[in-house]
Amino acid sequence: MWGLGKKRSKVGKFIDKHGYTQEDLREAAKIGRSTASRICSDSAYTPSFSTIKKVMRAIKKIDPSAKVDDFFDV
Repeated sequence: MWGLGKKRSKVGKFIDKHGYTQEDLREAAKIGRSTASRICSDSAYTPSFSTIKKVMRAIKKIDPSAKVDDFFDV
C-alpha cells in the first residue's frame, strides 16, 4: 500500500485510497512536483486558487461528486 508511514493530507489519502500516485496527480493536474508533494503531505498548505482548480479537475475524473471543501480549507 502506498503512503505507509508518511504524513498525508486529505488529497494524499484520497489518491492513496484510489491507487494513484503523486506523479499521477501531478501529470493529470499539470502542476509541479514540489507542489504535488506539498498538496499530498502538508495538510496546513493552501495552494493558490488556480492550483486548487487544476487539482480538483483531476480529482473529479476519479470522483465526480468530490467538492473543494472535502480537500481544502478555503
